[in-house]
Amino acid sequence: MVDRSSILLHSFCLPFVNNVKRWRLEDFNFMIPFLVLSSVYMKMLRKVIQRFTLKRLQVDVLLKAVGDTPIMKTKKWTVERTRTIQGLIDFIKKFLKLLASEQLFIYVNQSFAPSPDQEVGTLYECFGSDGKLVLHYCKSQAWG
Repeated sequence: MVDRSSILLHSFCLPFVNNVKRWRLEDFNFMIPFLVLSSVYMKMLRKVIQRFTLKRLQVDVLLKAVGDTPIMKTKKWTVERTRTIQGLIDFIKKFLKLLASEQLFIYVNQSFAPSPDQEVGTLYECFGSDGKLVLHYCKSQAWG
């Protein structure tokens, strides 16, 4: 059985399809402002999507020193969600110019030490507040 709306659509479009060969470029001049507006709209939409996906792929991390550990001048960092705690430890060690043999402990909200293979994005979803994840780092065990 054929749907009535498809018959109406076909009968409505058939005269236009048959006359395609007779159309000229001048017949579409009325569409130029709409095309310009749509291209501007698409550029704006593309920028919004890029910003949204970048925010979703990255997390703001606030790093605070504890005890005798050197303080980092830059406390707020933007980190990929997929970066592990071990990768973050390696980064902090390199930034503070610590020896590879020195230990560095990271604590979430001054309460517990996450496992080294834990992803930053997962910690942010569970323990993040005010749009950032607060991590404390130290050279000796402090909490937990």
